[in-house]
Amino acid sequence: MASLGLVCAMTSGLTLRSGEAHAQASSTGTTEGHAGSSNPQSLHQKSNARNRVRTIRPAPKPVTPTPAGPGTSDLSQASTTDEGFLPASLHDWMKQSTMTGNWGGWRPWLTDKGVNITGHYFQDSAGNPMGGKSQNVRYAHEIGLNFDFDLKKLTGYSIGLFHFIVTSRAGQGLGAKLPALNSPQEIYGSPTVRLSLLSWEMHWNRYVATTVGEINSETDFETWSMYWGMNNYCQFQTNAICGMPQSIAYNSGYGYYPTAHPGAWVKFYPAGNDHYSIQFGVYSADPTIGNTHNGWKLNLHGATGTFLPFQLVWHQGGKDDYSGPLQTNIKIGGYWDTSQVNNVYSQYGLFEIPSNYLVSAPTAKVRGRFGGWFQFDRMIQRDAADSHRGTSFFASFTWGDPRTAVAPYFVDWGLTRKGTFKNRPDDTVSLGMKFLWVNAKISNWVAQLQKDGATGLYRPSGEHAIELNYGWRPTPWLLIRPGAQYIWSTGGTNRYKNPLILDFETGITF
Repeated sequence: MASLGLVCAMTSGLTLRSGEAHAQASSTGTTEGHAGSSNPQSLHQKSNARNRVRTIRPAPKPVTPTPAGPGTSDLSQASTTDEGFLPASLHDWMKQSTMTGNWGGWRPWLTDKGVNITGHYFQDSAGNPMGGKSQNVRYAHEIGLNFDFDLKKLTGYSIGLFHFIVTSRAGQGLGAKLPALNSPQEIYGSPTVRLSLLSWEMHWNRYVATTVGEINSETDFETWSMYWGMNNYCQFQTNAICGMPQSIAYNSGYGYYPTAHPGAWVKFYPAGNDHYSIQFGVYSADPTIGNTHNGWKLNLHGATGTFLPFQLVWHQGGKDDYSGPLQTNIKIGGYWDTSQVNNVYSQYGLFEIPSNYLVSAPTAKVRGRFGGWFQFDRMIQRDAADSHRGTSFFASFTWGDPRTAVAPYFVDWGLTRKGTFKNRPDDTVSLGMKFLWVNAKISNWVAQLQKDGATGLYRPSGEHAIELNYGWRPTPWLLIRPGAQYIWSTGGTNRYKNPLILDFETGITF
């Protein structure tokens, strides 16, 4: 599994980080569109323990250039051809791996000295022309700066890597207006500049690697794999999929990008290579970290406990996705969260149940939450005539503590075809789905209220969704991705007509 260093590299030029769970907090101190409030408009509007839910990395950026092969276009050979600050021609500019090129030679000079600086802009737009509680259009964006320091190049000593990421987000989410349990947008949030990563990574030898600092568990556990330099989960705009299976974030103290929590992990490679690994982590479980005023919080004040995950990984594949065996990954993991939280009966506000019925809900405190996951992904095929073209697949199952989890069962899967036409080796077509089942305790309690004569109630059951999109990469540093989503039982009930969502994403690597 990729180390945190790979995650940073991904943010810098391979793909935009998903993280958000994506949403950030509003000025009221809650995660906008998600956080706990009296408005049951989003799964993130649960208890404080769930406010951190939107975590995913913004949709992947343009594919990182790779050596040209038969049938590939010039765009796949992106390289800056001009040593000046401006490219020699429009053609050269369109071939660069980043929009700003090599800064007149300063960028490669800094990289050679051990300093890698990159940035990105990413926007999510979405609207529902039909279905949902009302028809709306929403826009949100993220701007990020990433700094990676190779300490060996800087000091002459093999003392690892240092990573620093700062992000800024703004814009509203559509999910609260539908309403939807999982946001159809990867990102949104009140204007906030926040620390997203501050960590020291060390590969001690072939068998042990560690990271410590201000990090988040989304980049390390139950997360994506990389195919052709792309985050395979974030070929989708829906936050139900992008970044990681969303249920783990709102069922536990799992931390999401772009928030940063005090934490550390250690990874062991028993065979001395990446074919097998076992990883353990420890993170602060802090339901307040997503609040707007906590963008630079570096302490444990407000933490409710400790999130303790582990993960076993089996990996097969060549040195890259352009040659050798087709990549395959299997990940099995679980967690224990020591926090004391409210049980699932405290979450009825999510489903627009009148307050006069909520007073009879059997709420109670629960100490410790647990859960687990299984993930599988594989490159299904690689075109014989052009190794830049192929098809990948992923699927996952996530289970949460039935005492506290609103959605104890969650399944998602996705299929991406890279190389849509002979002269478009870096374009993609992606199809994905998510299946979310509401905790049976909630459904049965509402059913009993209906049986006793309660009116105006809709029994929660689940929320399922599908997305289809096309990722157009006119240059290595630009992604333009239109798509469509359809949600069944939006908000987890049949109160509103199923919405059709038209979405549009843009990503730029600076």
